[in-house]
This record gives sequence, structure tokens and C-alpha cells, in this order.
Amino acid sequence: MEGFKKFLTKTNAIALAIGIIIGGAATALVNSIVENLINPIIGIATGGIDFGNVMIPLSEKNAIKIGAFLSSLITFVVIMLVAYFLAKAFAKDLLEDKK
Repeated sequence: MEGFKKFLTKTNAIALAIGIIIGGAATALVNSIVENLINPIIGIATGGIDFGNVMIPLSEKNAIKIGAFLSSLITFVVIMLVAYFLAKAFAKDLLEDKK
């Protein structure tokens, strides 16, 4: 058990686990923001089109779901922006601590 305790403290495994949990929660929040705030605004801007259901039919059962893809792309961009600003803020704090 002592070896496992050393592993957890020396490898920052606990910090990694906490980061994964927070990342999952942040992803759920960003998905909600995109689906419930950004997509309706885009829908209004495009004349009331339900953005999530925009697709190009290929056959009776298959379609290219452009709206779902664009929603995922917007979600990705928002998550990357949040990660960028958080990393920038933490890097700034770390750099100030070294002075």
C-alpha cells in the first residue's frame, strides 16, 4: 500500500484524476452553452432554421448531418478557447511566482 501512496503523490495522479473530472463537467457545461444559447442565436440569424437538424440527404436512410457537425465544431472551438485562456492565466501566475 505504501508503494501505491508514493505513486499517487509522486506522479500527480490525483491531480490528473481531478483534472479529468473537472474537464468532463466543463465539457457538459460547454455543450449546454452551445446547444441552448449559441445554436438558437444562429437559428434566429438564419431565419429560424433548426441548426441542429440541417442535413444533406444521401439516400432514404443516410444523410450528411452538417448541423450536428457544426455544433460539435462550435463546442470544440469554445472548449479550446476556455482551455487557452485558463492556460494563459495559470502560466501568467506561474511566471509571476518565479520572479
